[in-house]
Amino acid sequence: MDKGMKTRWISLYVENQVGVLSKISGLFSGKSYNLDSLTVGTTEDPTVSRMTIATVSDDETFEQIKKQLNRMVEVIKVIDFTDVFVRMKEILYIKVRKCSPADKVELFQIAETFKARVIDYGKDSLLLEFIQTATKNDAVVKLIKEEFKNIEVVRGGSVGIESISMMER
Repeated sequence: MDKGMKTRWISLYVENQVGVLSKISGLFSGKSYNLDSLTVGTTEDPTVSRMTIATVSDDETFEQIKKQLNRMVEVIKVIDFTDVFVRMKEILYIKVRKCSPADKVELFQIAETFKARVIDYGKDSLLLEFIQTATKNDAVVKLIKEEFKNIEVVRGGSVGIESISMMER
């Protein structure tokens, strides 16, 4: 990564309307900003959605992104999570096919170590669910890719909320 480039996190409260996600992602693509992670869901108010976005940028570019988001009519509030204590998790599914009985034992041990759940089980396959930080999910994917050849990985983007206590991500 270039000097000054780091992962930045933004949380947005936006109007829950058709086309808002497209406008926000269009703002990023139109300016050639990459979205590393993007999640969106309805809040306690059904007219408001909350987005969690990760992007890699320098300080100047990130300030520009925040200003542009704040100017959008559909954006209610922009929260910069970059240097805030946040509770953040990502969901990860890993399906491992063509497992031997010994492979399954190893996968159950990996699941136990990483506090994952085995959510589906077949004669020669296993489906694992991990809900943890993106960094821990990166480590799990790397480990399982090294040990098993026939895998399928699906990840959701991270979601986050400001921490009540001073705990880190």
